[in-house]
Amino acid sequence: MKRLLKKEFKLTSLKLTYYFILFSLMSFIPGYPILLGAFFLTLGIFQSFENARLQNDTLFSLLLPVTKKDIVVSKYCYVMIVEAIFFLFCALITAFRMTVLKDAEIYKANAMMNANLAYLAYILIILALFNSIFLGGFFKTAYYVGKPFLLYGAASFIVVLIAEVIHHIPGLEMLNSQSKGLGIQAIVLALGIVVYIALTLCSMKASIKTFERIDI
Repeated sequence: MKRLLKKEFKLTSLKLTYYFILFSLMSFIPGYPILLGAFFLTLGIFQSFENARLQNDTLFSLLLPVTKKDIVVSKYCYVMIVEAIFFLFCALITAFRMTVLKDAEIYKANAMMNANLAYLAYILIILALFNSIFLGGFFKTAYYVGKPFLLYGAASFIVVLIAEVIHHIPGLEMLNSQSKGLGIQAIVLALGIVVYIALTLCSMKASIKTFERIDI
């Protein structure tokens, strides 16, 4: 498993994917749908999967002395590690905005989403959708990546739209605050964590069963 994971990072993954982690810096941008940073990260991961497809990585992996389950788990672990690094950067920037920059006028007057605990929850939901829709869809064929990514893209943009609209609903303004309603935001973040773990694990288990039935 360790060698497969090492292969993912050193051979299969494009350097471009790691550069896309820098889209976490979008968390600083006011007046912009900063949740798109999570989508751009997944776009970078998608590019690595497309490159792997062109290089016949799946066939190469099957020729190694490993099980199909190991191949699936290594792919998921690779994706989750990249996502974890991105999320960590977003969390650090969010903490900075909620402390040092919490009184900055540019953020107080921000009509778009602010970086707070609810924002981190939405990031986890988008990443969970990527893991379930894209990764789950990819392992149905272990080859095609276009359709699963388009379906995921549509779902992620719906989440972005909902997240940008919901804090304008009377009574839910605290979801966009960087200093108020932190208790509610913490609950939302906890739900985001549960959604990420549940969807990712369910997707991985389903992908293992699906991939084991595929005759490549």
